[in-house]
Amino acid sequence: MRDCPECGGPVEARFHYCPWCSAPQRRKLVEFFRPHEELEGDQGKALRVSRYFGSSEPERHIRFSVWNETGSAEAAVSLDEEEAQRLARFILVHGPPKASRPRLLETVRGLAAGRRRG
Repeated sequence: MRDCPECGGPVEARFHYCPWCSAPQRRKLVEFFRPHEELEGDQGKALRVSRYFGSSEPERHIRFSVWNETGSAEAAVSLDEEEAQRLARFILVHGPPKASRPRLLETVRGLAAGRRRG
């Protein structure tokens, strides 16, 4: 049992909201990512990335989970802030070649001309 950071009332760990004041107990951002369309075995799956914000180090983390077509998580792993930053650097450094990324000015000109982003 822990105390609600808003009202100080006791809150069981399984609760997402305080039963006394309705304050959220965990703050997070969630995004789903589609699998590669051409790779077999990944159809019907998705990558869910959750970023948890909190007041203490264990509460702040990034959680990756693989979801199947039934809406169940098949696997999950959490990274602390330092490992999440290392992963972000890896993706940025080893991402697609810069030539394949549209430049901001090109994107703005295309939007101004009525073309949609692809």
